[in-house]
Amino acid sequence: MPRLYVPATIANLGSGFDSLGAALGLYLEVEFREAGEDSFLYEGEGRLEAGPENAVHQAARAAFATAGREGVPLAIRVFNPIPLARGMGSSAAARVAGAMIADRLLGGSLGREGVFEVATRLEGHPDNVAPAVYGGFQLALQDPPRAVAVAHPDDLLFVLAVPGFELSTSAAREALPDQAPLADAVFNLARAALWPLALAAGDLELMREAARDRLHQPYRLKLMPGARAALEAAAALGAPAFVAGAGPTVAAITRGDPRELVAALSDYAGEKGKVFTLSVGEGASWKAT
Repeated sequence: MPRLYVPATIANLGSGFDSLGAALGLYLEVEFREAGEDSFLYEGEGRLEAGPENAVHQAARAAFATAGREGVPLAIRVFNPIPLARGMGSSAAARVAGAMIADRLLGGSLGREGVFEVATRLEGHPDNVAPAVYGGFQLALQDPPRAVAVAHPDDLLFVLAVPGFELSTSAAREALPDQAPLADAVFNLARAALWPLALAAGDLELMREAARDRLHQPYRLKLMPGARAALEAAAALGAPAFVAGAGPTVAAITRGDPRELVAALSDYAGEKGKVFTLSVGEGASWKAT
C-alpha cells in the first residue's frame, strides 16, 4: 500500500506574514483504503477524536466536491510526529493529506495546484499549505491562489525549540491589532522582499535582517513566556530567528554545526518540550512501503 508523506512547515519566517513559508524534514504519514464507512486511526503527537470529522476526512470531502464528484467512505490511518498547536503546520499537513488522497482517487485530476487551492481554502491562508504541497521555501499568494518556489542552499538546517504549552492560531490572531502603523508595514515589506535574495545567496546575516518583524511577533510574544529571550539568544549566535507561524515554537536557521544553537534554545523548550534539528523538507509525496 502506498503511503503519503506530508511535511511539517513553518510560516511567516518573521517578516513574511501570511505569505512566506518553508517545509521541514518531519513528515505526517498517511495510509488509506476505501471502506464501508469513514474511520480514522490516529497515532502520534497529542490526541484527536476517532470520528470522521477530522481535518483529513474533511479535506478529502472538500476535494471531491471541488471536482464535482461524490466522495467515497475512507478508512484513514495517520501517524503524526508534528506537535499540535505549536506553529509547525500540523493542520495544513492534515488538510493537504486529505486533498491528496481525494486527488489520487480522482486519477490526479486536481493536480498539485488543485490540492493547494482546496487546502488553502480550508486553512484560510496559504503560507503553510504552499510548502506542504510543493516543499522547500515558498512565497504564497491567496488571491489569486499561487505558490512560487524560492531558491535556497541545500545545507540549511532549522533548529526549533518547541515548548510544552500550546498556543492556538485563533488566540494568536486575536492578539494582533486591526491596523498597523504605516512605518511598521514599510519595515516588513522591505524585509520580506529581502528573503529571496538572502536565501539565494545563502547569507545568514541577510536572513537575520530579513527575519525581523513588526507586524505580528511583538504582539504574540506576550503570549509566549521566554520566547523573546530565546530569539535574542539565537541572534547572539548570528542565527536568523523567528516565531514559527503563530507560535509558540521558536525557530532559527544555521548552515553549520547546530549544537551551540540547540543549547541556546533548549531553555525555552524546557523539560516538557523538545528541540528539533531538521533539514529543509520535500513536498507531499506518495511512496511505496
